[in-house]
Amino acid sequence: MNLDGKRALVTGAGGFIGSHLTEALVRAGAKTRALVHYNSRGDWGQLAAVDTEVRDDVEVILGDIGDRSMVRQAVVGCDLIFHLAALIGIPYSYHAVESYVDTNLRGTLNVLEACRDYGVERLLLTSTSESYGTAQYTPIDEQHPLRAQSPYAATKIAADQLAHSYHAAFGLPVVVLRPFNTFGPRQSTRAVIPTIITQALAGDYVTLGSLSPVRDFLYVADNARGYLAAAAARADNVCGEVINLGTGRGVSIGRLVELVGEILGRPLTVVAAQQRRRPEKSEVLQLLCCAEKAHRLIGWQAQVGLEDGLARTIDHIRCHPEMHRSPQYAI
Repeated sequence: MNLDGKRALVTGAGGFIGSHLTEALVRAGAKTRALVHYNSRGDWGQLAAVDTEVRDDVEVILGDIGDRSMVRQAVVGCDLIFHLAALIGIPYSYHAVESYVDTNLRGTLNVLEACRDYGVERLLLTSTSESYGTAQYTPIDEQHPLRAQSPYAATKIAADQLAHSYHAAFGLPVVVLRPFNTFGPRQSTRAVIPTIITQALAGDYVTLGSLSPVRDFLYVADNARGYLAAAAARADNVCGEVINLGTGRGVSIGRLVELVGEILGRPLTVVAAQQRRRPEKSEVLQLLCCAEKAHRLIGWQAQVGLEDGLARTIDHIRCHPEMHRSPQYAI
């Protein structure tokens, strides 16, 4: 994907997906700016782990998506805005609802207003498959009803709808990208795959919540390719659209444990932990993507299979244990 000369901003660039997307943009020739959440340590989160030659080509701004003036400073002069900054942990959203509203909704409002004022070429807004709730039919296409089963999902749906309203009311060139469960190197153990792998590398058992939910796991490099493809597509094909990114393969959490064990060459025992379970009515039981629209509109489809992606992620965690917490559970 060639984006030579395009000026791009990634919000949430210090996060897992944001760091990979920033790397992909630099390699695609974009002049890339990264908004990284400010902290007193001055570190860049996962962006600090990208290759030095890529990192040296990134303009980093330390700030907060909730600060309107900071967002405007980050957006000015950019053609393409990739908005990924968000609070994403579902369990934590049960405890800190107001924080999720402030970051995910008000932060998105700040981005929308800045993009409108500065006349950006395109805003690519990150949604989530959690917006669909437990599947009413599979595979899930973009016409599937939205159902918030967690405060996190509710704030993401609200942000998506706000973006659609800016497209309808003000002509803002917005594309809503809805990735299914993304995984890969540099992901924290807040997510299920690095949680399983980290525990499996430390011993022969893993402690998990429910094993029955089914997810469509998307490798992070495929996710980044989807963003770039949507950025490069014709505006009349994609602006105002919601586009799913996923593989079309559903795997239960229990089967995921078995696959990790098979790659490691030894069986893994699962220990059930009630504290890791979502409230019963909040658990999303099945998410399985239909990505036909992505293929049709932006010529995208996933290329990295689950087993290959798991093997790559295992190798990365093995080689970089300092990047991952101990198997201790954290919401």
